Amino acid sequence: MSTEVSSGWSKLKNPFRGAPLGWRLRFAIIVLLLATVSTVWITNRLLTDRFTESTRNRAELRLALYSGNLLSELRRNAIVPQLLARDPTLISALRSSDYTLSTQRLISFVEEIGAASLMLLDGDGRSVAATDRNRLGEAHRNSAYFVDAIRSNATIFTVIPKESGGYSFVYSRRLQAGAEILGVIVVEVDLQKFERAWAGISDAVMVTDSTGNIILSTEPQWRGLDENAAMLRQPPQSAIQRAIRATTDWTALPPDAYLQGEAVMRMKTRIPFRGWQMTSFTTYASIREKVNSVLALEIMGFAILLALTFYALSRRATLRMALFQRESAELRALNARLQREIAERERVEKTLDLAEQTLAQSSKLAALGEMSAAVSHELNQPLAAMKTYLAGARLLLRRNRPEEALASFGRIDGLIERMGAITRQLKSYARKGADAFSPVNLGEALASSLSMMEPQLRQREVKITQILPEDAVVVMGDRMRIEQVMVNLLRNALDATKSVPEPDLEIILAAGDMAVLTVRDNGHGIENIENLFEPFYTTKQPGDGVGLGLAISSGIVNDHGGRLTARNGQSGGAVFEMQLPILGSDGLEAAE
Repeated sequence: MSTEVSSGWSKLKNPFRGAPLGWRLRFAIIVLLLATVSTVWITNRLLTDRFTESTRNRAELRLALYSGNLLSELRRNAIVPQLLARDPTLISALRSSDYTLSTQRLISFVEEIGAASLMLLDGDGRSVAATDRNRLGEAHRNSAYFVDAIRSNATIFTVIPKESGGYSFVYSRRLQAGAEILGVIVVEVDLQKFERAWAGISDAVMVTDSTGNIILSTEPQWRGLDENAAMLRQPPQSAIQRAIRATTDWTALPPDAYLQGEAVMRMKTRIPFRGWQMTSFTTYASIREKVNSVLALEIMGFAILLALTFYALSRRATLRMALFQRESAELRALNARLQREIAERERVEKTLDLAEQTLAQSSKLAALGEMSAAVSHELNQPLAAMKTYLAGARLLLRRNRPEEALASFGRIDGLIERMGAITRQLKSYARKGADAFSPVNLGEALASSLSMMEPQLRQREVKITQILPEDAVVVMGDRMRIEQVMVNLLRNALDATKSVPEPDLEIILAAGDMAVLTVRDNGHGIENIENLFEPFYTTKQPGDGVGLGLAISSGIVNDHGGRLTARNGQSGGAVFEMQLPILGSDGLEAAE
């Protein structure tokens, strides 16, 4: 290799031998200038496209984050009226017209909920309790949120224009005792906090409703207008100024719009809530600054290179020859080092191949262990039920009651089919399922799950309270997998109350924007909620569980487009909630 390099250097220096110094300088300067212009032009095009795309991606990510936070706040407050409408204290106050403690109770609720305000209206629309005491005694009889809530049995959402500008966002729901309508609970959602948070960024953000009106914006003067009218509130610069800007920004991509005369990119996303949409406008200023800074560094580098070229070409031939000889020696030493590095890398590659084979075998063994633990965990419940039914059938046969024994055998056959279905579904933790979904009545699925838990319920005296809606709650999903989640939640609740003198389970099925199944126990609560849904994490004694039930259940609920959450109750115990997209009357799932 060193011989070839020396020969190359000899060929490189021979053409310049005897050539005049001025010609060499002129040739080097022309080549360098051409390289500079070409590099700057190509760099400008590539970096402009790259930084523009990067800015657009950040704007899309920021828009998705803002819309997600807004939707989360709306959904979190949507369930509040439904819960407060069942509060016995508020219902008793409306029936007895004694509101001395109602305002204080609403104040205690609003601190926990995080809503802007709470207000209780009687049957005539008069404010009898409110977190804002200045609003006590106000008449709301003709307000849309009062009239619509009185007429409907569901939670009503209303957008109300403010006299001072902007909008109020209100959830309302009627309170009733039997067939008697007592009043309305009103929950105001604090969405202005998002406007205050958005004001700290350089982008302009606005939210429009289904009619195109702006209801939230970083620009207060935009509220109540549509997008076109809002743009006219800030007229662009004159034609001469735009022409100067276009000449200055010859590197920029075609803008999406002009805001205050400045080119901006316009991003838009849909908020899955009543046809709302969010739009942001991001300037190109940061892109221009980044591109210009890189171009300045390139030009500076080429200027330094030009100076070095002048210096190198002015050297004497003898100095250049000495430099070539020294470089040849360095190349020979580098060649030797490269050969040693090549041999070392070949040895490392062989070692790496062996390590990869060992790691692959270890991964296979770990996966086999996880699957074995999951099969043991999921089949334990049906096997326990089969043991109970077999014991009962044996006793019935001894008492000469074969018909009842046949019924027990039929249940055992059903459990065997269920075990087969469970083994097929156990792959849901490691691989997303592709089973066809069908409408599932959650009330019927809950009844089936309780029937599955019948042997455990017989062995212990557990008080079970069920709160179910009058209408059927239907979702799209796989009934077998949904029942599997319910059985896991019920079984965990029973296990959590083993050391409690009077075990108590409360099961609530509610339907709003989402179908929500809540399982509450009076056990000792959850110590580490963060790791609760991690595989192989368990709080049970050794031999009672391997910690896969909640991990598998969480995966099943996620596959159905829902969410499985856990928290500790205020009065003790654990509370698990399974939220699934509800199936509307038209056969379509509610928009997320």
